[in-house]
Amino acid sequence: MTEVLRYAAFTTDPAAGNPAGVVLDSGGLTDPQMQAIAADVGYSETAFLTATGPAEFDVRYFSPQAEVPFCGHATIASAVAVAERGGTGELIFRTRAGTVPVATGRDADGRPTATLTSVAPTDAPVPPDDLAEALAALGWAAGDLDPALPPAVAYAGAHHLVLGAGTRQRLAALDYDFDRLRELMLRRDWTTVALVWRASGTEFHVRNPFPVGGVVEDPATGAAAAAFGGYLRTRGLVEPPVTLRLHQGADLGRPGLLVVDVPASGGIRVTGTAVGMPPVEG
Repeated sequence: MTEVLRYAAFTTDPAAGNPAGVVLDSGGLTDPQMQAIAADVGYSETAFLTATGPAEFDVRYFSPQAEVPFCGHATIASAVAVAERGGTGELIFRTRAGTVPVATGRDADGRPTATLTSVAPTDAPVPPDDLAEALAALGWAAGDLDPALPPAVAYAGAHHLVLGAGTRQRLAALDYDFDRLRELMLRRDWTTVALVWRASGTEFHVRNPFPVGGVVEDPATGAAAAAFGGYLRTRGLVEPPVTLRLHQGADLGRPGLLVVDVPASGGIRVTGTAVGMPPVEG
């Protein structure tokens, strides 16, 4: 029987952050088996690790409905799970999006932490028809957008539509057409929609609809955080090197914190804690 660990990422509270399933030894599992396990777990993603050498792993990520090329919160959860069993240090995760180095350590209180370094980020403008369809599916008007955060499709292992909300109230009032948004995202290969509100120069509140994974909303999204950091750098909206703090999940009752380091060049670093969750009875 395959052991599935359960962790909450980007938090120290098992009832907060973003839950992830972690399978530390997925050798021998077929794709349909991994998909079935992820569907049974029911979290936005479950990570499947296969050791390929000392501190090196092939990693696959499955949502309840589909495989995704890269998942940040499940990477953080998996790295903490590895560190708790084998000690902290440097890890290499080989994902379908590319090689992702992960450094594990402990914070000032002795809690395990993990920092991933994304693949090289890119972004591109959103075609006007796609933007109009996304806004219609979300129930947003063009006037709801923040003109200082222009719409874009950002990438750091997976593609995310980035939309800036003009107010915190607009961000909080999320009620969208699940099927309509999912159809658009599947056509355009978008993994999530990153809805962001800028509270200050380096503080953001974020929400991530994830209908393509069969999940209404992802509570804390490391892959989108990395893509967003790259987007801000490319467009000159931050001055690197800079550290960002992304607050996510509060509107779902699962608050989490993603710390994003944006260097002058190269991959974006995303840091978080993770904590084990009680096993599911059954």
